[in-house]
Amino acid sequence: GMQSHLQALLSLYKLFCPEQVTITLPGKMKSYFKNSEGPWKAAITAVRQRNQGTSPLSQAVCLGTSQPQSRKRKWNAQLVIPASSTNTNNLEEDKENNCAYLYSTNESFPVEQLRTFPQLLRNIHCLEFPSQMGSVLTNPLLLHYMNCVKDESIYLRLYYWMGQMLQEECTWCVVDNPYEEEFKSFLEAVYKAECFLQEGFSACEEFLYKTLPLWDGFCCRSEILRLVSWIPLSSFSDIKSCLYDPLAQLFFTSSIYFKCSVLESLKELLQNWLNCNAIQMDSEFST
Repeated sequence: GMQSHLQALLSLYKLFCPEQVTITLPGKMKSYFKNSEGPWKAAITAVRQRNQGTSPLSQAVCLGTSQPQSRKRKWNAQLVIPASSTNTNNLEEDKENNCAYLYSTNESFPVEQLRTFPQLLRNIHCLEFPSQMGSVLTNPLLLHYMNCVKDESIYLRLYYWMGQMLQEECTWCVVDNPYEEEFKSFLEAVYKAECFLQEGFSACEEFLYKTLPLWDGFCCRSEILRLVSWIPLSSFSDIKSCLYDPLAQLFFTSSIYFKCSVLESLKELLQNWLNCNAIQMDSEFST
């Protein structure tokens, strides 16, 4: 009998070779196969619009999947890293109490009141991460705390938030995105946090691997190449297909300045790998 997945396969055959499929297929059916040419068509459209001027029609494409403009943009016109705020709703009560109550071991210390490093040391046993993990990117004290507290849930929260932000705001995957400067500032904040922690974020690594094949080598060039320098060490086959091959296509067709920038980024990537490996060897030797 005609099963739905077989109908979808036949419809795909009929799309490319209509003479090979002679039976009649229903007009409406569930889509089983994603259009693999979507990201390339979007990239070509973006380049054409940038060279010929803005087009009245804009196609929103996010990492290869056609989506409408981010819902967040309807209510908030700026890409903003959230400010640190506590998970609890007891801020007003805490303000009414004295300082001794804030330093109590039985109560969490509000992150809004964290100002100095000695303050972090005194309250590190009763500190909670903010309700919006994105705020740690621009808070050195919370980055210190993140380095001390090796909690997998903390990195997962930051991974999901950062992955969503990078996906929605990528300026070369969203045609006619007017927020390029804000996206540059966001990438710069992510890079500075990676330098502070001396390690790259997994969400940032996935973002680079997905978007480098669509990157034109021009948009956010310095920020992207800086993020490349913090990609963690992995198998050569993965790095070659996801990193080296997309950069090589741009490398051989770009200016001398771009070539030097790529070589500088790869040199920093190698230095970071060597430093990370040296730290691991030292820790294994000490144990």
